[in-house]
Amino acid sequence: MSVSQLLAASLAPEDHIRNEAEQKLAQYASENFGAYTATLAQELVQEQNAAPIRQAAGIQLKNALSGKSSGAQNELTQRWLQNTDPAVKSQIKSAVLQTLASPTIAAANTAGLVIVAIAEIELPVQQWPELIHVLLQHVTQGTEPSLKRATLQTIGFMCDAISPEVLATQANEILTAVAQGARKEEPNEEVRLAALKALTNSLRFINANFEREGERNYIMQIVCEATQASANLQVAAFECLVQIMELYYDKMQFYMEKALFRLTLDGMKHENQDVALQAIEFWSTVCEEEMQMMLEDEENKNQGINAESMSQQFVKAAVNELVDVLWWLMTKKEEDDDEDEWNVPMSAATCLSLVAGAAEEAIVRPLVPHIERHLTSEDWRYREAAVMAFGSIMAGPDPQILAPLVQTALPPLIAMMRDANSHVKDTTAWTLGRIIEHQATAINPEHLNVLIGVLLQGLADETKVASNSAWCILNLSENVFSDPAAGHQLVPYFDMLMGGLMKASESNAREAHFRTATYEAMSSLINHAPKESLQSVASAVEILLSRLEHSVQEMTRQHDVETKRSLAEIESDLTSTLTATIRALSADIRPMADRIMATVLTLLQGAPKGTTISEDAFLCISSLTNAIEGDFSRYMDSLKPFLLAALQNHEEYAVCQIAVGVVGDICRSLNEQAVPYCNDFMMVLMQNLQAPELNKDVKPTILGSFGDIALAIGDKFEPYLYGVMEVLNQAGSLCGSDRLDPEDYEETEYIASLRDSIIEAYVGIVQGLKTAEKTSALVPYLDSIFRFADLVAEDPHQIERDGTKKSLLGLVGDLAEGLPQGGAYRQYFARQWVPSLIARVKREPGGREVARWTKEMVKRHA
Repeated sequence: MSVSQLLAASLAPEDHIRNEAEQKLAQYASENFGAYTATLAQELVQEQNAAPIRQAAGIQLKNALSGKSSGAQNELTQRWLQNTDPAVKSQIKSAVLQTLASPTIAAANTAGLVIVAIAEIELPVQQWPELIHVLLQHVTQGTEPSLKRATLQTIGFMCDAISPEVLATQANEILTAVAQGARKEEPNEEVRLAALKALTNSLRFINANFEREGERNYIMQIVCEATQASANLQVAAFECLVQIMELYYDKMQFYMEKALFRLTLDGMKHENQDVALQAIEFWSTVCEEEMQMMLEDEENKNQGINAESMSQQFVKAAVNELVDVLWWLMTKKEEDDDEDEWNVPMSAATCLSLVAGAAEEAIVRPLVPHIERHLTSEDWRYREAAVMAFGSIMAGPDPQILAPLVQTALPPLIAMMRDANSHVKDTTAWTLGRIIEHQATAINPEHLNVLIGVLLQGLADETKVASNSAWCILNLSENVFSDPAAGHQLVPYFDMLMGGLMKASESNAREAHFRTATYEAMSSLINHAPKESLQSVASAVEILLSRLEHSVQEMTRQHDVETKRSLAEIESDLTSTLTATIRALSADIRPMADRIMATVLTLLQGAPKGTTISEDAFLCISSLTNAIEGDFSRYMDSLKPFLLAALQNHEEYAVCQIAVGVVGDICRSLNEQAVPYCNDFMMVLMQNLQAPELNKDVKPTILGSFGDIALAIGDKFEPYLYGVMEVLNQAGSLCGSDRLDPEDYEETEYIASLRDSIIEAYVGIVQGLKTAEKTSALVPYLDSIFRFADLVAEDPHQIERDGTKKSLLGLVGDLAEGLPQGGAYRQYFARQWVPSLIARVKREPGGREVARWTKEMVKRHA
């Protein structure tokens, strides 16, 4: 079959024909990549070919250049750069650039995707330098609208896909071309639309242009003018304004005063839903930016930094008009609205909650009259909007201002759980959940009985009302009954709530998200169960375990993929709740332990890929290990194969990470009984540290687990000491301050967690050897330990993290206690940061005893 025939077959509706064609195309690509890609380019460029064939050729060509993962992309990049004939590459580039001018839109669009794929590979290594110039010529000198549109779309995709640093040197030229296409003078709407989208994607690297007032004014004029054009252009313009506000908030005061305030409020009221949604999104973005600045201001204040706030307080200035417009939009809900489809009333309600966060108590005065006037309206839309509005402002304003409003509104809201309209009931249940979550202290205890009564009734209502009722119960548990001073309030209601949730979760026919909500509420209740209710928790174990056993049996009989997936979700819910009961009952779970382990091991044996069953099963095992401690040893031989397989499961790294935690739990619980299993554990853990394909987030957990193992087995850890200390030294050298990029929050957090895990490992190793009176084995490693300690202690950001100060000081104290007294090791304990760290820990809550003890231990080496 020719490539053209294979492309046609790849579009066939029959699976076997399509799959065979895909396999033959892949074989052709692997046998002769240059000829394969050149042929695809020719199929794409030929105008006489049918549009679907051309599009299929372009997609195959793009896929030959774009990988789904970074590893795959690296391979494809090297194949293109190193192993593809330059003449072939030139031929392909010429073909795709030519195809941009095709009147067949599908072919032109696909050619643009191929151009971007090649550009992603070549531009970062200074190849294809003429590309941007050629594309810009199409826009600035071309007359054919279809070519200008396709080119601008390609530029937009390129700006989105390629690092800003790569394109920054050509920012001026790109901006000129894009702005020309986006002007109101451009007669072709499709060209103008593509230009506006390209402008949005280019905003990340034209910051220098935004710094220049004249250029900034020109850009803002183009975008603002587009908000007065057709609906499609308005949507694109508001999308652009959202990005501008996110990236250049500090430059927006002039434009807010002159145009944006009125343009966006008018846009929110537009009859076209897409326009209104983007205009609302603009104000949601303003709120998010200002809330982030409020957090930064609070952080500066706490650290004694006198810095001027960056917030222009746009939201507070606009709050009165914003509230009126958002309220009006929230009343536009329809009876048959799809709750899963994002619409204007939903967006307005979300925006209102963000306004509450940014404007704080300034929202109360303009909004409360709407709520009071319409809470009992005969029109369900207004009742629902009033209830939604009240729930939306529960987070943001001062709780003392909201408390009297909550106390007044709670009785009518409880009554509205019996409203004739399902939308009103659903929103009322959500609002009660918000009140309980954010304003729990304002709830009068006298209202608890009737509140719990309507929530239990709500569990039997339709799914959305029932799910929100379960969420309310979870919030009661987390925010009312979790308070030790108020925990006694749960006792009279515990059995009633558990019974209601058990009954509601009984049927597997209910929707999955409702079932999950009931089990999550049940788990929360169990987590906060007072001791008077533990007998009820014990009774729940029998029910949960019976349900889980039944589901496991059903899973073995099923072959339908969807049914098995549904059963897997049920098993995850049941296992998570069972885990909560084990934690609550602790050692009292012993009589059920054999049955629990048998069921959980069966779960692990049949866990379908792509589900969370393995994760939930190992978390259950972890809780059982901690509950029954040494008695867990009888399960080790049965568990070991599953645990080792999970540790080697690099693809599902969350399972691997939890399994590492289980290893630590087992060692802490079994102590020296764990020794027979440690060789296998240590071998796999060390291999994992060297595995490049394993997600890096697992590696700090592995390092920390070495401390658990060492602490558990004491001097039996000596055979592993050299290898582990080498690994810890290498890890410490990889997280020096020179590797920190203040702009890269994720990497900074990763390095901080890596350091904390290294400290945790050292502490466990030192304590384990100290207990066995083998601290002298650490002498060869003292230089590397204290070199790492210097690094942590002298990094002001690291040392201020929760727990880091105490952990590091504890390590110093353990070493000082374990090493022989006298001056032999004085150089390690005479570091300048040691007395400073002691003083700082002493001032921390719960730090006085650690500081005093460490100070005494260090004195031994004076």
